[in-house]
Amino acid sequence: MTRKNGDKPGNFIKKTLNATQKRRILTERAKELALPVIEKKTDDSHVEVLEFLLSYEKYAMESRYVNEVFSMADFTHLPCTPDFVVGIMNLRGTILSLIDIRSFCDLPVQGLSNLNRVIVVENGQMKVGILADVILGIRQIPSASIQPPLSTMKGIRSDYLKGVTKEPLVIIDIQKILSDPQLIVDEEIDV
Repeated sequence: MTRKNGDKPGNFIKKTLNATQKRRILTERAKELALPVIEKKTDDSHVEVLEFLLSYEKYAMESRYVNEVFSMADFTHLPCTPDFVVGIMNLRGTILSLIDIRSFCDLPVQGLSNLNRVIVVENGQMKVGILADVILGIRQIPSASIQPPLSTMKGIRSDYLKGVTKEPLVIIDIQKILSDPQLIVDEEIDV
């Protein structure tokens, strides 16, 4: 059966189907519409991180712990402190400890490093400055793309790592670092 020029597309379908066929089609549509809606569960959660370079490697930390970032001017070395404590500096009247995260987490040191950027991090109880070479910026990372630290990451204290992305980007668990008792230096020397 062909459609006549004056017929609308809907009229053609109405004329070509008999009552039984129309009822079957409508019944099938009704059954499909009556099915319960199954929502696809998607993990739309993201983690906002501050991405930075250390010895030509990309690292990141959750931005919710970051107060500010600035270029380091002057600092004072402290005697009798662990290797990871670079020194202290005066930040607008507040004394801030400067931490080399590479030393603290046993991260590999490759090539020359500037360590001239300071990332001020705080978790409510502790506030320190983390040294970095270059700040790359803040971005969102899908939570599903963060994988557990690889077993091949030798020398890195994996308990301080939140995970790794396939780029590769190593995400440091700054909360665990800030709550580590090693950051509290309480040594006295005889003078």
